[in-house]
Amino acid sequence: MQQTAQRMRQIVATATPQAFRTIRWIIRLTVIVSFVVFLMQYTGIIHWISAAVSPVFHCFGLRGDAAMAFVSGYFINIYTSLGVITTLDLTIREITILATMSTAAHAIIVEGAVLHKTGTPTLYTILIRTFAAIMLGLSLNLLLPNRPDFVAESARSVADVPLFAIQGDFWPMFRTWALGMVRLALIMCGLIYLLNILQRMLYEFGIMARISRLLSPILKLFGLPEKTSFLWIVANVIGLSYGSAAMLDEAARGNITRREINLLNTHIGISHSNFEDLLLYASIGGIWWVILLSRWVMTSLLVWGLRAYYHLRDKLALQS
Repeated sequence: MQQTAQRMRQIVATATPQAFRTIRWIIRLTVIVSFVVFLMQYTGIIHWISAAVSPVFHCFGLRGDAAMAFVSGYFINIYTSLGVITTLDLTIREITILATMSTAAHAIIVEGAVLHKTGTPTLYTILIRTFAAIMLGLSLNLLLPNRPDFVAESARSVADVPLFAIQGDFWPMFRTWALGMVRLALIMCGLIYLLNILQRMLYEFGIMARISRLLSPILKLFGLPEKTSFLWIVANVIGLSYGSAAMLDEAARGNITRREINLLNTHIGISHSNFEDLLLYASIGGIWWVILLSRWVMTSLLVWGLRAYYHLRDKLALQS
């Protein structure tokens, strides 16, 4: 018992500095990005962007006003997308398609920065997640029954929406944003710190090896290395922002190669937080298994495609 307590104290002492460094970085980044997007909302720029892309959303089987839900989630997070969806009169089909696209590509700047810190370029993350969201929207519109006809819908012209249009009183909107950020920061501090402790405990007491063996079959199906099992669990249970400390610590210790990180990040960038997000979208009418399985199919295709690219590149390098 005394030896276990000593090991736990050592774990806490080792994990705390790394956890606090990550907490400072992720909260600073989140506040900056969130404030910029808040200003875009306040000045109406977000509405202008939504109007500009709304005609494209017919290709996804979505009405033009659904663009606002996707754009807000793309730049901010899932919760803003959900907030907009609840104000729209969408069918189950539309909610499912929109939810799948939003879960594949949301909080693109903050989560892109997290994945960049682990070793995957931000531009790659943005492009692959955006591409996945577009392909998922197109595919589900073709595969799901009862495809709508938007001929009768008069699409809102971007010319009708001013680029700058103040959306309300600044200080009430700012107070709402600031209080939300404080709550989010407190939650992030607790989760990031506790998760970093848990990660080191799992390694210290030999539990990680057993978890890796248990998840090996499903990870092989996805084209992921067995050693990525813990980070795969973290990303699926609590997401990328909250799991950033564990991800950064794993990459910093050299347990995963750059190539393995890119394979993992291709998958979890598109498919993560698969408990909370699925429950939230299911609660407003989304078909959860379509949202989950469609992204798993997409990530499997992309990861195996990336593995094929690496194999071909290695083969050409040997021949040269």
